[in-house]
Amino acid sequence: MSQISKNDISQLDEASQVELLKFVESENAKAKLQSSIHMFTDMCFKKCVPTITMGSVSPAESTCLTNCVDRFLDTNIFVVNKISKSMQK
Repeated sequence: MSQISKNDISQLDEASQVELLKFVESENAKAKLQSSIHMFTDMCFKKCVPTITMGSVSPAESTCLTNCVDRFLDTNIFVVNKISKSMQK
């Protein structure tokens, strides 16, 4: 992967710089979301599947995993919305 220097970016016109910045912000947001999902899944898997006895999870373990990840995502969305509302005031 090649490196992009500040000089390379400064040679872009303003519209291209803005577009590049939006792209980088979008990619960072995607990476953070992916990391959060991985963390939630890992944590929930450890909570809901204490031992692996077969090649697949049981229906109860599957339900536990779904509920666990859903609760974390619901909480995350709730917190983000509260922060967003407080920043708008």
